[in-house]
Amino acid sequence: MAREVVVITGMSGAGRSTVAHSMEDAGWYVIDNLPPQLLTSVIKMTEHTEDSIAVVIDVRGRQFFDDLNQSLADVVEYGVSRKIVFVDASDDVLIRRFESSRRPHPLQGNDRILDGIDRERAKLKELRAGADLVVDTSQLNIHQLERKINELFQSGSLAALKVNILSFGYKFGIPADADLVMDCRFIPNPHWQIELRPKNGLDQEVRSAVLGAAEVPEFLNRYVSMFESIAAGYLREGKKFITLAIGCTGGKHRSVAIAEELADRLNGKSLSSDVQVSAHAIHRDLGRER
Repeated sequence: MAREVVVITGMSGAGRSTVAHSMEDAGWYVIDNLPPQLLTSVIKMTEHTEDSIAVVIDVRGRQFFDDLNQSLADVVEYGVSRKIVFVDASDDVLIRRFESSRRPHPLQGNDRILDGIDRERAKLKELRAGADLVVDTSQLNIHQLERKINELFQSGSLAALKVNILSFGYKFGIPADADLVMDCRFIPNPHWQIELRPKNGLDQEVRSAVLGAAEVPEFLNRYVSMFESIAAGYLREGKKFITLAIGCTGGKHRSVAIAEELADRLNGKSLSSDVQVSAHAIHRDLGRER
């Protein structure tokens, strides 16, 4: 029987299809626009395999979508691991995407695009609250989203504890999908050093300046220690995805260097005899701040 089932759902226009295609490329068996009532039938069909399955279920299913909660409960009764990935984006981004594609929102009817989005948000509110992973695509292009999904779902299997360390710039907004947000603007800003200004946190000169600042070594040690304590709690609650957001003013120097250092420290760390951390640094705003 299938080892695990990942349900891909979320807002129309947020990038569900991109997520599904990326997972398929990573070795998952993906079924698009599956009526929820057929979820258990798909699991029965995999009785003699150990494939990992991903299904896209969304409001295109109209009245069928209303039975999703019961179908998800049935999956658990079969003893199959079940995860929900909710793909989201801000209203203004969704409106812009629908306008550029010249397609109506599936719940729009004769009203505005925003009315359709509001109806869909109300319909998906409970599902989003119970999702194992929320992926906000508001500020991701298709290639960045594909890379993020590939890092999360590799070789048709979920990592025991997957940690994305996301650098960002406060001037561009706090990431909506962050579990923890840390402000590193207390560190002296390399922007004010003429020779470092054109470089970024991936350059060794900038990284050395940031990591060598007076308070940074203690900050990093305490942050890693804090992470270890809360990670154990996350695992007990069944949460296997964590996004740690590290912010500075523009997302170019300090947050990038700190995110890279934290990824190096956390990747491969053993939380117990059978649980290991897989950590990756992602730089949302690198290149936007000139």
